[in-house]
Amino acid sequence: MNIFSIFNKKNNFYSQSGQDQFAYDLIGSNGTYLEIGAYDPIINSNTYNLETKCAWKGLSVEFDLSHKNAWNQAHERKNKVLWDNAFNIDYLKELNELGISNKIDYLSCDIEPPENTFNILKLLIELDLKFAFISYEHDKYSYGDKYEKLSKEFLKSNGYKIAVDNVYSRNKKYKIYETWFVNNQINFEEINYQEWKDSNFSNGILKC
Repeated sequence: MNIFSIFNKKNNFYSQSGQDQFAYDLIGSNGTYLEIGAYDPIINSNTYNLETKCAWKGLSVEFDLSHKNAWNQAHERKNKVLWDNAFNIDYLKELNELGISNKIDYLSCDIEPPENTFNILKLLIELDLKFAFISYEHDKYSYGDKYEKLSKEFLKSNGYKIAVDNVYSRNKKYKIYETWFVNNQINFEEINYQEWKDSNFSNGILKC
């Protein structure tokens, strides 16, 4: 485990913006997730706390094998990780083998570049997978608003609404990189990220 993983673990500081807190507040314990773009098992992980503290089960996907050693050393992480191109995976088969239905509590969607993130989002929705919460990374701060607009139009036409907008990384208010969506069936009124953070994640520590 590298020094940055140890630092983040010691400081209880995992997801960049509180994605895990939002998921927990929405669902509670024992939820399910699908994580497209797992990266490090601890650093900036949207699912570390959900798995290890909140008893969530799920499936993670990562293409970059340079992260595999860190995952092998993170023995507290038991949920399955697939080391493959996200577009090569039979998601229905993999989820079925894990006992996870097509109704999943949380989708963390972030691969590079943003065009790929949008295309994998479309693929998953077209498979008739349904999610309570989607954190979608469009990287507006560096790529402009093209994929932010495309994702909003696509998800709004497929049964989702914006829950939290203008999500930025850590305390970097200029670095707007995500929008969070919830299923239309969920009673949730849209809120700006700054307001949500002030009320729910001001200290950066998951309350589970």
